Amino acid sequence: MANKYRGEIDATLDGTVFTLCLTLGALAELESAFGSDDMLALATRFGGGRIAASDCVRIIGAGLRGAGHPFADDVVAQMRGENGAAGFVDIVGRLLAATFGGPVAAVAVDIATEAVATMAKAETSALPSPPRPFLGPR
Repeated sequence: MANKYRGEIDATLDGTVFTLCLTLGALAELESAFGSDDMLALATRFGGGRIAASDCVRIIGAGLRGAGHPFADDVVAQMRGENGAAGFVDIVGRLLAATFGGPVAAVAVDIATEAVATMAKAETSALPSPPRPFLGPR
């Protein structure tokens, strides 16, 4: 079970609940992956309001490894989460909020909430309209 005071979150991936944590080592890994000079640059990048699928893979992978789960990013990329892509954005938003707090947390949570709402709207608009009832010949 995640300890929010240690910056941990729980996330369900491939039907299993994992604890994720962006430790100092995990943050250093992300600095290197994103070409950031320091943690402030990393927080600014995440607080920018945009996130790519490859960002999700790297952040979730670093969070898993930070919590002691030895998954490489190519394995993380193949994992399935609850609620599809919106679920991955939610995991990233919660993990960044648990790690950075403050304004970055607010932006991360807003991004996750917006993404979930947009994807849910897209799913419902993609559903076919129900057939019209037959009212006889015209």
